[in-house]
Amino acid sequence: MTMGTGDPTTTLMAVFEAIPNQLNPYADTAIQHLDRWVAEQGVIIASAAKDRFEQANFSWFAAAAYPTANETDLALITDWFVWFFLLDDQLDDGRLGKNPERINTLMTMIFDVLDGPEDRGHGPATPTIVTSLADLWQRTAVSASSAWRRRFIDHMIAGGMAACWEADNRVRGVVPDAATYVQKRRHTGAIYVFMDLIEIVEHIDLPAEIYGREPFAGALRAACDVVAWTNDLYSLDKEASMGEYHNLVAIIQHERALSRVDAIKSVTRLISERVRDFFREELAVHAAWPTSSVEVSGYLAGMRSFMRGNLDWSATTRRYRDTRRHSPDPTRYLEAGVVEQTGQWETR
Repeated sequence: MTMGTGDPTTTLMAVFEAIPNQLNPYADTAIQHLDRWVAEQGVIIASAAKDRFEQANFSWFAAAAYPTANETDLALITDWFVWFFLLDDQLDDGRLGKNPERINTLMTMIFDVLDGPEDRGHGPATPTIVTSLADLWQRTAVSASSAWRRRFIDHMIAGGMAACWEADNRVRGVVPDAATYVQKRRHTGAIYVFMDLIEIVEHIDLPAEIYGREPFAGALRAACDVVAWTNDLYSLDKEASMGEYHNLVAIIQHERALSRVDAIKSVTRLISERVRDFFREELAVHAAWPTSSVEVSGYLAGMRSFMRGNLDWSATTRRYRDTRRHSPDPTRYLEAGVVEQTGQWETR
């Protein structure tokens, strides 16, 4: 990203030193799998969409964020990454993100897949974001407990509601305050959902009495904030070029009347503080539940690797770096069929 006084990576790497960077040994296999999956599901067809997909290197991101997943689970996680980022592009960059009613219609279809009969999501005119979700959910839910499935669905619902909130802001020209944005951001980025998937790849089932209580809940909030705000730093150029202000840097710049450079410095400091918050909460979690070491340690390790993998990927992916040279044209890389039923919505 272009900052005028340097990249935040050096500052962030210093505070991230306690978290080693790792890469899943099945990374290359995941790349091959992902190419087959997107072709089978028909979620990426146009040449511009394929170019953008290849630039992002989602397989590497998944391999860095879930370094201990087995081959089958890493393939599943990689597919989830693509699914969420495709939906995110449509919500952030496309006309869908400016229409709360259309978002609500799509989210209803998505929730029907997650909480309905197994044959949901396979109609002839169903958007590919829904049909591909049906494949993902079948592969994910088969080994999950009912409590985990309910929590995952609740987090997906919260994400849908947050997406409608963003769309309503865009329509009304509202710049949210930082406190509200921080709460919503954990859901607009599906961070809680990605953390939920730690239990799937680690084959653990964290007891509800741990998940919903402090200090574990505090550690999870800190990890979600680190991931979301780091993404905001590195996606700033892309989003600013499109007039998008749902970004912590942009919001702090607006709210505090700062220069862009000072707002970037402020967010970099906030991320560093939240990493340290996570470390403190992590110690408290181990002290609070010393007899649940396998589940707790597995989840905490997953949060650590996700935070570090997200930083390493965000700092290097062409998904964000290419916007330094030219502004993106979403009409080229967004495909209507991903989120629209045939003939469902007229172009406006």
